[in-house]
Order: sequence, then structure tokens, then C-alpha cells
Amino acid sequence: MEKNASDWIEKLGLLKHPEGGYFKEVYRSDETIPGSALPHRFKGNRCYSTSIYFLLESEDFSAFHRIQSEEIWHFYKGSALTLYVIDENGVLSLKHLGEIIDDKTEFQIVIPRNTWFAAKVDMNNSYALVGCTVAPGFDFSDFELADCSELCNLFPQHKLTIHKFTK
Repeated sequence: MEKNASDWIEKLGLLKHPEGGYFKEVYRSDETIPGSALPHRFKGNRCYSTSIYFLLESEDFSAFHRIQSEEIWHFYKGSALTLYVIDENGVLSLKHLGEIIDDKTEFQIVIPRNTWFAAKVDMNNSYALVGCTVAPGFDFSDFELADCSELCNLFPQHKLTIHKFTK
């Protein structure tokens, strides 16, 4: 029997995430990189790497946010999803993550550091279960949830998309 979103949320012990969706950290390296060895954008030590399960239901979205590290999204189950990525030059690109690989959909997508991004499940009444790996490891002090007005001021050409994917 095929699992639904609620089954995965319960089975994996997922919790609500501030950006939308549900998550659970499944790996945090036990070794750390000293803050003095990291670029100045990091305020303190970071572990080598972290990873989470992340589940997004079609009725929800992952709001625009950015982190100071690279993040790799890995597809596991459910429907494909679209990542809306605004780079530092204001270029908006749509990246597709899913199980059917073709000229536009991939199993893994890398989000560059300091890049604004949001996500939405492609199919109605569905979900996407993915993994996210961050290196240097994720720390909530590196997480910035977008303010709609501020992001629209930075990238007015993407105002409609920003309004759609901010909370």
C-alpha cells in the first residue's frame, strides 16, 4: 500500500518547519570546522555537514529563504516539485526535482550559498519527500526567511513570484 504524506510524517517523526513543510534532522557530523577557518559570513564553528528529511504537501509551500552554505536537495518519494531560485544577480530560475529524469527534471539539485529559494509541489493532492544536505552544516543562525517587502525591493521584476512564496 502506497504511503501518503501523513504516513511519512508519522513514520519519520517529522516536525513543522518555519519555512513551511515538515522536517527531521537525520545526520549532523560529529566533527566541526573552527569559525576561524570558515568564510566571514559564518559566525562561529560549523559541523562538516548535516542532512534532513523534508516533506512538503501540495497545499503548502517552502517560503523564500536563504542560508550561508550550499544545499543539495535529493528526491525520495511522491510528486515532483519546483524550486524557485533567485541568484545574487536577480536571475530567477526554475529547477525541477522528481523521479522521472528528463531534460528538465533531476534527482538532485544544488542550491548555491546565499541564494533565495522557495519550493512548491507540482501536483495537487500530493506531496514530495526529499532530503536536504548542507555543507558546512546547517545552523539556524545562518537561516534567513525572506521578508516580502524587502525581497520585492531587491527584485521588483519577480514581485508576483515573491508574493506567492513568502509568509
